[in-house]
Amino acid sequence: MKAAIVHSFDQPPRFGDFADPVPAPGEVLVRVSAASLNLLTKARAAGSHYSSGKELNFVPGVDGVGRLEDGRRVYFVSPPAPFGSMAVLTKVAGKFVVPIPDEVDDVTMAAAANPAMSSWAALTERARMQKGETVLINGATGTSGRLAVQIARYLGAGKVIATGRNRATLEKLAALGADAVIPLEDSAESMAAAFARGIEGVDIILDYLWGKPAELLIVAVARQGGHDPAPRVRLVQIGSMAGAVVALPAAALRSSGLELMGSGIGSVSIGSLVRVIGAAARAIVPGKFAIEAEAVPLKDVEATWNARAEGRIVYTMD
Repeated sequence: MKAAIVHSFDQPPRFGDFADPVPAPGEVLVRVSAASLNLLTKARAAGSHYSSGKELNFVPGVDGVGRLEDGRRVYFVSPPAPFGSMAVLTKVAGKFVVPIPDEVDDVTMAAAANPAMSSWAALTERARMQKGETVLINGATGTSGRLAVQIARYLGAGKVIATGRNRATLEKLAALGADAVIPLEDSAESMAAAFARGIEGVDIILDYLWGKPAELLIVAVARQGGHDPAPRVRLVQIGSMAGAVVALPAAALRSSGLELMGSGIGSVSIGSLVRVIGAAARAIVPGKFAIEAEAVPLKDVEATWNARAEGRIVYTMD
């Protein structure tokens, strides 16, 4: 079969021929129509993600859209190595597929699934958000962050606060559901001051950045005074675009109601993630989610793997 193939962790995948998957008991064969190029897929293909395998050669792609042998159109996730979603055919456990609403096309679904899962699972499975709570999206100008703003509002957040460095994108987030924005300044002092002014009353933080911005945000939460006991704030760590580590003062935990947790493969079961994506898929149309997607033929994978596209790249098998 035709597929994108990772031959080296430091080179883009190449289009070529790969062995057809043969489903084992409990698995189903999927004829793939669309698979997104998301950060998780790129990190796994580079061998840098905590869930990466180390065996070459393999097909990249953690999820996608396709049809089962009985014709049903489904979203699927977690093909077993060495198979992935960026191929004409793949296989997955039967429990890791979910039907797609007819009104959501293949490319939109493929583009939306991974970023929608990141915030929907964080809010519902990890933070257990209650309607009316205030949610801060730290790093809201990326694809996942912009969708997180929309999902938080759809799930009933009373107030949504967005942070980010891209001022032009921040200004557009009000139309997607943000009530307030906090620009992330270049200096740590300016960033800390902005957090101190803007986080009063926050119940949940979805963090896509980690690194210095998260470190300063944690300190700002710890410094909120005037309450006995301190207000409960759940910080859910999702991404690490600004750095893989933080300096965490012990006093920040002792003196505050801050609760730190993560959301991803391992902290949330794959079965739960599949259910989450099914719920998100059913919300795309009624929620009027704005989703960026650019369809690219899979044969162009090598040339486009590291391209900076305006939209979200979705590889199609046509």
